Amino acid sequence: MIPAMRSGSGPLAAPEKASGWRGSREIWLEAAKQALISSGVDAVKIQPLANQLHIARTSFYWFFKDRQALLDELLKEWRVKNTGAFEEACGAYAETISEAVLNLIVVFHDEVQFEPQLDFAIRGWAHQSDAVAARVNEADESRLAAIRAMFERFGFEAEEADVRARTVYLTQIGYISMQVKESAAVRMARASGYVKTFCGQAPSPSELARFYARLKYDPSASA
Repeated sequence: MIPAMRSGSGPLAAPEKASGWRGSREIWLEAAKQALISSGVDAVKIQPLANQLHIARTSFYWFFKDRQALLDELLKEWRVKNTGAFEEACGAYAETISEAVLNLIVVFHDEVQFEPQLDFAIRGWAHQSDAVAARVNEADESRLAAIRAMFERFGFEAEEADVRARTVYLTQIGYISMQVKESAAVRMARASGYVKTFCGQAPSPSELARFYARLKYDPSASA
């Protein structure tokens, strides 16, 4: 929210682009995220972002203390959204382990829940920063812990749960790191096989139907 008053000054005029529009915290953050995704962390700089947004550079400081504060917020958003998506999916209701794995696979397909390009960009940034690398390692451990707990909930012993969790997770990270491009039809056709590989149990037709419905996919359209 734009402050109504600033120390040492009177009330602000209505935020209009033609007369000192400052944007918003969300606008600056989204522009920074897109710059990170498209060009890497070195592109996340205040003046280029201001030029792109057609906003005065000084407006940035209404929302962030400095560039580092913006970078910290990018990392926080990535952690909350991308790692949060894994944790939420792994804790979601499921009657069988195959249904639980399908809940998790939804995350891999739904970029509203999980942004693979953002994950790729953060991992690239980690090569330039030990602090970011530590945050990535922490996120990976949190995601793996959530997947392990999911398997253990369905009776898998700790060691097997760990191996299966790594199989699931490292497969997905491989898709991200290799920037694999597949059509929806191809990925959906493989879903049942992946589930069986990951947990040893193929999903039932009704479980697959619910999975397709969640992703608004019609298998008959691709037949």
